[in-house]
Amino acid sequence: MLEGMQEDVYTIGNTDFTSGWWSTFSKYYVVPDGEKWNAVFNLHINPTDNTYFKNYALVVTNDVDRGGTGYTEYGAIRFDATSDSIAYNSQWGKLYFKYTTSTLLLSPDASNAAPNVQSLGGKVTLTVDRTNENAFTIKMTNGVATKIYKQPYKEGNLNADANNTNIRCFLVPEGSYIDFLQTNIVPIGGLTSALDKNPVSMVLQDVPDQVNVGTPLEEAMIDVSAIVTFEEGVTKTVPAAELSISAIPDMEQPGVKTLVVIYNKTLKGENCDKPIMANTTFEVVEQIASIEVTTPPSHTQYYYYTSAATESLANRTMAFDPTGMVVTATYTDQSTRIIDNARLIFSAVPVKTGSQIVTITAEEGITATVEVNVSKSIASEVRNTTSMVGAEDNSTGFHGASSDIFNVPVGKTKYITFTNYSDLAANWNNFLVFLHKSITTDEYAFVRADNFGLGNGYAACVNGGTQGDWDTWLSGMNGAKVTVYVTNCGNSTADIQAVMVGTKGKTSTQYYLGINTIDPNDLCFTLSVEKAHLVFNE
Repeated sequence: MLEGMQEDVYTIGNTDFTSGWWSTFSKYYVVPDGEKWNAVFNLHINPTDNTYFKNYALVVTNDVDRGGTGYTEYGAIRFDATSDSIAYNSQWGKLYFKYTTSTLLLSPDASNAAPNVQSLGGKVTLTVDRTNENAFTIKMTNGVATKIYKQPYKEGNLNADANNTNIRCFLVPEGSYIDFLQTNIVPIGGLTSALDKNPVSMVLQDVPDQVNVGTPLEEAMIDVSAIVTFEEGVTKTVPAAELSISAIPDMEQPGVKTLVVIYNKTLKGENCDKPIMANTTFEVVEQIASIEVTTPPSHTQYYYYTSAATESLANRTMAFDPTGMVVTATYTDQSTRIIDNARLIFSAVPVKTGSQIVTITAEEGITATVEVNVSKSIASEVRNTTSMVGAEDNSTGFHGASSDIFNVPVGKTKYITFTNYSDLAANWNNFLVFLHKSITTDEYAFVRADNFGLGNGYAACVNGGTQGDWDTWLSGMNGAKVTVYVTNCGNSTADIQAVMVGTKGKTSTQYYLGINTIDPNDLCFTLSVEKAHLVFNE
């Protein structure tokens, strides 16, 4: 055992490997300046899924709860590593690739599969070292794979209180799960002993609102799970297969039913002293015979813009926005009721000028349609009030300087032209585009010049670029002439397009289409940089 290590035994992630990214987290481990955090845990990789990124990430932040006011990340670093660190990104934020080495390089194929990802499993020792005045080091190893991040300078203080020099660390599995074992730092919330623990309470998840009459209970509740809390505050997500589920009264007749769920296992899977119970309601209904749009959606006018970045795209579509729409279902017993839009499936909106039909599907063969109109957006130029963003020596860190705030009204496209200068040390050391509300801290997403982005609205977008060989592309970005287009599509999504004329005579393009979670009445963008600077109005 490492010096000063104590037991901290709990599980992070679903043991059936279903935990998605940013859905389950370890405790917070606060690491003061000048100290070192050591942790030991078992990492379980799904034996039937060789996706290269489905392991775990260490996230390093300031001393603020995740999502709290002022929460800021230094960055995140996953256990995997590849020879192509750009195409298969395994760390982000201010944890730069150039300071990283690994003894196990994965080789993903076009489907993102990498058979040697299984070698990342097993007992992992993690160290976050702040003891060196001239370095910041992260080491993760299981004896087969050893990944080391060694930054040759002290990390800055991201806390609002300059006297608080703490950082926080936590683990995030994806498609895997972690059995945490030991730590030398007592986490927020305290240590968890290795003793077996009885269940205390549970919260049900994913219970359907309605079930068709005649559907077997086991089939209807197959996606139900429960977050079970055990003694000492340990939690675990338990799937339906491990729960005892019944309905009162039975499922034979339509009506409101009480779902009763019982769980009788300890944390280690033994029979517990006293089973716990939870209940909720759902409704058994006749099958749907037909559906009708009884109130049209709030947004029926959609907009798009075509630049050099998207002019070659075939079969381009936009997401349908059902906000405000009411769909009424008629059942086989002739009763009617409003059906939740979340239960419906919508066809995409073709990016073609004129009237377009969207098909709404409730069940196989049960459909309705709604009509929307699509128009080409009108583009107009915006200009920055200062001539430069970022330090001229390209020393400005990630999001360390920003342009003016540019508002983009519904249906409009705003574009801005500038010269991009980069230190050429990495593909992401170029311009950044942030989408946000009028208050810049309320971000929808941000994107880079090299086909990468993050944020609540980013996952839904379709993205692509024509940069080609990364080294060749990057070599032309110091002095590249860039035009960025931002479109408010009117359907709670936004598009970003960029055309980059490099110094080597090559024009490349980048697009991010359908960034969602947008308030169409409050969409703005700003430009920023990372190890770059932008010059306007040349």
